[in-house]
Amino acid sequence: MRPLTPTRNYRRQARTVLVRALTVGTALALLVGCGSGGNDVKSGSSAIGSTNDINPREPSEVRDGGNLRLAITGFPATFNSHHVDTDGDLNDVVDWTLPGPITSNAAGELSIDHNFFADIALTETNPQRIVYTINPKAVWSDGSPITWEDLRAQAQALSGRNTEYRVAATQGYSRVATVERGADDRQAVVTFAQHYAEWRGLFSQLYPKESMETPQAFNERDRNGLTKSAGPFVITSVDRAQQRIVLGRNPKWWGDTPKLETVTYSVLDYSARLNALQNNELDAIDVSGIEEVKSATNSPGIIVRRASRPYNSHITFNGAPGSILADPRLRVAIAKAIDRQGIVTALQNGIVENPVPLNNHIYLNGQKGYQDNSAVIAYNPDEAARMLDELGWKLNGDVREKDGRQLVIRDVMFQQDTWVQMAQIMQQNLARVGVKLVIETYPGNGLFTEVIDPGNFDIAQFSWQRSIFPLGALPQIYAYDPANPLSNKGRIGSPELNDLIEQTISELDPERAIELANKADRMIFELVHSVPIAQSAGNVAVRAEVANFGAFGLASPNYLLAGFVK
Repeated sequence: MRPLTPTRNYRRQARTVLVRALTVGTALALLVGCGSGGNDVKSGSSAIGSTNDINPREPSEVRDGGNLRLAITGFPATFNSHHVDTDGDLNDVVDWTLPGPITSNAAGELSIDHNFFADIALTETNPQRIVYTINPKAVWSDGSPITWEDLRAQAQALSGRNTEYRVAATQGYSRVATVERGADDRQAVVTFAQHYAEWRGLFSQLYPKESMETPQAFNERDRNGLTKSAGPFVITSVDRAQQRIVLGRNPKWWGDTPKLETVTYSVLDYSARLNALQNNELDAIDVSGIEEVKSATNSPGIIVRRASRPYNSHITFNGAPGSILADPRLRVAIAKAIDRQGIVTALQNGIVENPVPLNNHIYLNGQKGYQDNSAVIAYNPDEAARMLDELGWKLNGDVREKDGRQLVIRDVMFQQDTWVQMAQIMQQNLARVGVKLVIETYPGNGLFTEVIDPGNFDIAQFSWQRSIFPLGALPQIYAYDPANPLSNKGRIGSPELNDLIEQTISELDPERAIELANKADRMIFELVHSVPIAQSAGNVAVRAEVANFGAFGLASPNYLLAGFVK
């Protein structure tokens, strides 16, 4: 997968979301002025920073009205962003339309989103208790009030206690004991059975109780659109035939009037996006690779905006019973044969100073807590070949065999040139040690629901859109329960790792939590659950007249101010 469309990080979300497009090659180019002029593509570090690049303008400088045209790589399989079938494209779409408790600035510093909550307070630690006071003006799109019952229904649905709810993640919610009425219907008192370190990220993208109160409602009610929402925008049109979703101003919105009149998302093949932007058919797209960045930089009326953002590309291994890579020792050998530095150099050379692989599953380079835990899979093809011999995979011609079975690995990915280039480098790496890699590409529609989720792969390349709450990825992706795999696409884990993850996310001391998280990360590397490749440097090509929108970095988008300069 790859980053979604233009960079609209839904920073309220506390979990990690998969995305179809590739971030590994996204460039750090700074833009040149308004449109054409030189191919001055500047490079820099891909580390997460404390700035963003969105063409900030005061409300008086932004015109009222207009349609912001954006692209997604596949039509959403569901409009429930907490469902296992969701992806980053959908999360971007619905984030304009749903409540959440917090916002973050470019440095990742959190504050309460007072459009939706008047106050959020940690009132006790034993037991841990949070009091949420809902803005008394906040209503759903049918005019009904947002109440404590909506929080209770979401907490119950996402708790993981009833596996008929096909949830993408349970972290945090699985630790909630009760959600009770507070002083009135506009106050929820949340009490935890176990401590939860990242409680501030709960109730992001809050859905109405009607969408959460039964498994059938959760799985199907919002399958083809949102029946109720409560953001500054609502979905006004879902056209599967035209592969288009239109958002309009919410007539029940109680806050300041948004500058934009509408937002239109169109499903578009990644290779067609730049032409669509240059032809004034889109207003913002992600750009990756030096040639694409140069082309966008030199296009009249287009500016390439840059702010490093929390996305990373990786390789997921399929370790399910019966799969060719079920043996963790074989996964180690395969991983050691892959030259991650070579991949990152090939894809980011010229757009990142000193391109380096990402060496942590949980923290991004530049985030507090980041350290290199990847020694167990350090590139060493000679060692990889020796390990394969010891495991009984013997060379027979160009390809190794064991018990009459060739060591052939199917690598599935989104149909995009950069993903294929990455796979071709791995193909050459693995051929050197007698492993045959077969490259299989798929369009965005159905890649996960029809290929990856059912386990129809040996390795898979896609990206994770991460969060300002990095620990949230641990129970969602790296813990493993065969009865409820959540986003553990490769079905790889261990009871020991599960226990360590529980310990980590229960730790309220931030420094101790970092220490435990890195211990878990080393275990994830040892299991070769997955192999991180690189993080996104975050280039977004935007039409010059677009204001308060672009490369957000760690900041929450302000949907009220996004628009076009007067």
